[in-house]
Amino acid sequence: MPYKHIFFDLDHTLWDFEANARETLLELYHTHQLSQRGIADFEDFLARYIVHNDKLWDRFRKGFMTRKELRSKRFWLTFLEYKIADEKLTMAFSDQFLEILPTKTVLFPYTIEILEYLLQKKYVLHLITNGFEDTQLMKLRNANIFHYFTNIITSEAAGSLKPHKDIFDFALQKSSATATESIMIGDTLEVDILGAQQVGMDQIYFNPAVPATGITPTYTIRHLQEIENIL
Repeated sequence: MPYKHIFFDLDHTLWDFEANARETLLELYHTHQLSQRGIADFEDFLARYIVHNDKLWDRFRKGFMTRKELRSKRFWLTFLEYKIADEKLTMAFSDQFLEILPTKTVLFPYTIEILEYLLQKKYVLHLITNGFEDTQLMKLRNANIFHYFTNIITSEAAGSLKPHKDIFDFALQKSSATATESIMIGDTLEVDILGAQQVGMDQIYFNPAVPATGITPTYTIRHLQEIENIL
């Protein structure tokens, strides 16, 4: 059966999370004069933050911590690495990060072109994202890609996180789509690809860096333009 509905992930697939987070953190590094607080090297600070953020997101996805804990603890643990135990700084940094990040607009190469291409081909486009509702909608609007999507399904609205089956069932129901006529495009094997597989939906694994291991996607691409060879 030909595909009719295309479900995209947002962060790391269309919206370049790494580039946008880096811009935001660099801005805050200067705003809070962290070089004068003993954090001499921004690149070192960024690397340590990424390690903590990735670990805590994994715990959040598995239901071991709340959204509030995730948001504050990632910076608290990063600052502790530099012997800074400053709750006021941590809360200000966390709040400002969440305010500034969604205003950033760096997209992966060919994002606009592929969305235009797919709409011209009469596909119905949707999003399934583990991000928070307000934040993700702001990202889409500021990056000027909100209007491409018929439905935007966030984990917050669905009450479930990828890769759990519930969020995919919710997305299909909301989109009046069936799994067999749908395809999921995302960057994370254990989240986007596995989740889609669990509901019988084909997948396109977007991975510019690391080859797939353990989980076999329907298709693998390294650049968004390659979607044109599949759809």
